[in-house]
Amino acid sequence: MGPATGITRQATPDDIPTIRGILAAHGNDGPVTRVDIVGPYVRHLVTRHRTLLTEEAGAAVAFGAVVDAGLAVHLADLFVMPDRLGRGLGRQLLAALFGDARRRTTFASDDPRALPIYVRAGMMPLWPTLHVEGDAARLAKPPGLETVAAAPEELAALELAWTGADRRDDHRFWASQADADPFLVLDRDGPVALAIGRARQVSDVRVIDRMRVRPGADPVPSVLAALRRTDRGTRVVASLLGPSPVLPVLLEAGFHVTDRDQFMASDAGLIDPVRFLPNPGML
Repeated sequence: MGPATGITRQATPDDIPTIRGILAAHGNDGPVTRVDIVGPYVRHLVTRHRTLLTEEAGAAVAFGAVVDAGLAVHLADLFVMPDRLGRGLGRQLLAALFGDARRRTTFASDDPRALPIYVRAGMMPLWPTLHVEGDAARLAKPPGLETVAAAPEELAALELAWTGADRRDDHRFWASQADADPFLVLDRDGPVALAIGRARQVSDVRVIDRMRVRPGADPVPSVLAALRRTDRGTRVVASLLGPSPVLPVLLEAGFHVTDRDQFMASDAGLIDPVRFLPNPGML
């Protein structure tokens, strides 16, 4: 096959059905039988972040999106139509997305073709991201903690204070998702963690969409409290980075790993893998 060709341009809201078609070609979108999670997510990427579409002969063949996560530019998505793989379109699109950003992160899938592209783009594989699922009713209730509903502005203000990253727009989006539940975990000193629970598109299992624990705090009790709140009798999913001390506790309680990605970054110090449950799309 010849080298990459095509025209790369900024995506618009009119391109959302096309982008969803590319995602569906890779099994990352499908019929909406319960609630639509993918559609609002793609719209947020297109309208609030940087999303590019590559076309050949007027037909869309690839798309990608990056999120300004404050601490780094995060590659949210990069997909090439299956019949166009191996032509360098991904590398071409990745270079356009990152531009001159030096601090870079992403989650690489198990596709062996993806990781080398990201390494060449200045990121190294650091930790597996393990998506674990289980029955939170089997978890012991952590003493001295309570959970309370909170506005997305409260969560964004805490994240800014704890990390220096301003994610106000993203917290508003996360709070707008289907059956979203933004909340705080409180100990005697005040907020010890912020989290967002929500529904899933393909099942009634709920998910902790994202969570941060206060710097220096033990993450295990807070994560257990958040899982218990998010699970409404249907089971719950959470994403843990490899060094998380929560993982063995959950496995002992009967949780199991359902999927995995590889967290990659230009600098291992960009995030705290122990006190952060990431959103795989938006960090």
